[in-house]
Amino acid sequence: MNNKGADIHFEAGNSEGHGGLFISLEGVETSGKTTQADLLVSWLKTRGYDVLQTREPGGSSVSELIRSLLLRVDQDSDENITPQAETLLFAASRAQLVHNVIRPALQSGTVVVCDRYIDSSLAYQGFGLGIPLADIWDINLFATGNLMPDLTFVLGRGSKLFSADEKPADDRIEARSKEFHSRVRRGYHSLAQRFSDRIVLVDTRGGVRRTAQYIRGIVGERLNDELVRS
Repeated sequence: MNNKGADIHFEAGNSEGHGGLFISLEGVETSGKTTQADLLVSWLKTRGYDVLQTREPGGSSVSELIRSLLLRVDQDSDENITPQAETLLFAASRAQLVHNVIRPALQSGTVVVCDRYIDSSLAYQGFGLGIPLADIWDINLFATGNLMPDLTFVLGRGSKLFSADEKPADDRIEARSKEFHSRVRRGYHSLAQRFSDRIVLVDTRGGVRRTAQYIRGIVGERLNDELVRS
């Protein structure tokens, strides 16, 4: 499935400078990103950094309400959330999270580790559902005030990203077809090529510990952490 506008060039967001470091972790379900986010946060804290861990959708009171609407499976409802509404709801949740949580933390010099961010919308609603990428990009830059991560890790396994094919669906989006999740996987690889200055594809075949060490090495270099190799 070709996404309309998938070959366009995106201009990077022009976020104002901040004293912290904004890190996002991405991947399809069962990729291990939440585990790696937890491990990264714990490691950063042992190094003495002020760290904020958050997630998407969610992370603030309003955003969590939107999350419950986005992810619940309502078998009794005869009205499905449209791809357009889904895209806007994710952006609305993100807007609240950035305004109330992420931006204040970054301005105070905190390292922010976020489980999913704008790349998820590009992969899931863009490549997955066919919403034009340019529209998703513009909507989300408006929602976040142009705030993009300084560093993004997309977790995968070799040349393929994990899928949720063998895992029982926990929410409405996980329950979508194998074809949908395949489009999302391909979308993440396309984004990694387009944003190679920011996105790092992480091969997770070495296991949780080796993956965590690899991520720490890159983050440590960004932070100029002299102890990162210890």
